[in-house]
Amino acid sequence: MKDEPIAQRARVRPVTLATVAHHAQVHVSTASRALSDNPAGIGADTVRRVRELAAVLGYRRDVGAAGLRTGSSRLIGVLVPRLTDLVLASIYESIDAAAGAAGYGTVVANTLDDPDHRRVRLDAMLSRRIDGVVIGDSHIGDTAAHELRARGVPYVLVMRKLEGHLSVTTDDYRGGQLAAEHLLELGHHRVGVIAGDQLASTGRERTLGFRRAFESAGYPLPDPYVVESAFSTPSGLLAGSELMRLPDPPTAIFAVHDLLALGAMGAIRDAGKRVGEDVGLIGYNDLDLAATLPVPLTSVRSDLGAMGSLSVDALLGQFRGETPSSVLLPPELVVRATTQHR
Repeated sequence: MKDEPIAQRARVRPVTLATVAHHAQVHVSTASRALSDNPAGIGADTVRRVRELAAVLGYRRDVGAAGLRTGSSRLIGVLVPRLTDLVLASIYESIDAAAGAAGYGTVVANTLDDPDHRRVRLDAMLSRRIDGVVIGDSHIGDTAAHELRARGVPYVLVMRKLEGHLSVTTDDYRGGQLAAEHLLELGHHRVGVIAGDQLASTGRERTLGFRRAFESAGYPLPDPYVVESAFSTPSGLLAGSELMRLPDPPTAIFAVHDLLALGAMGAIRDAGKRVGEDVGLIGYNDLDLAATLPVPLTSVRSDLGAMGSLSVDALLGQFRGETPSSVLLPPELVVRATTQHR
């Protein structure tokens, strides 16, 4: 032990707050406040010196102990249908970054869009005394938001919305309109929609905005040209194949999710048609992959990063006793090769 390097021996014993205070030449209570999220009443130079020394010495705050004192776990729960969905994964990444910057950790759970599974996952989160919840899997008829409100647990819906609940979403109705207006300008009158899950606001409002724009232009969509689906690439293939088997298949397809559009590309190919030349195609969310496909995909862009960070801002506001308002972000149509050959 005597021959053991000093650095190794130091790692055996966790660096304490008293050690940080000693090196910073301040009282322990001052060091504690300087390392807190709200270092009120301490000079900026002292805060900077204490934090720099804490980092150099390898000091880590005991968040669990702090939680016992304050009643806060410093944890935010995040419910998503599945993290294999690139849209939810992108939103979660920004949630986690924003939470971390505010001194919070995150706990994410896949609910598989199943009410029973969501119930188990939410109960597990609540048992950990999480401070708030970001709900990314809300449906019509879902009770999670109502239950959290009844329990007094701060929450916010992200990407999907429900009437009467705080949410951070894109104006999906307008996004559907943008897709429709673009296809109408190109001269498409017989079009199809891969509509996603109509119990989710994303599928419902994107489809509704699209259909109403075509109705207003004098080209209402017959019901067989609107196919509901799950939000996945295999579902897009199945729904796209159904559309391409119609006696008069559509000259263009609007898929309410980029992953559905990927599946639709396969269906168009299997029908012996060329994407962008024989059949136009528009996706939604403008994932990174949209621009890099062999035939780059026209898509309606949602600011996924902003949705994630703003949902954390909404929770932090509630923690401070504020009453945040819902946010509706503007969509943007990004035109690429799948709609440029009409």
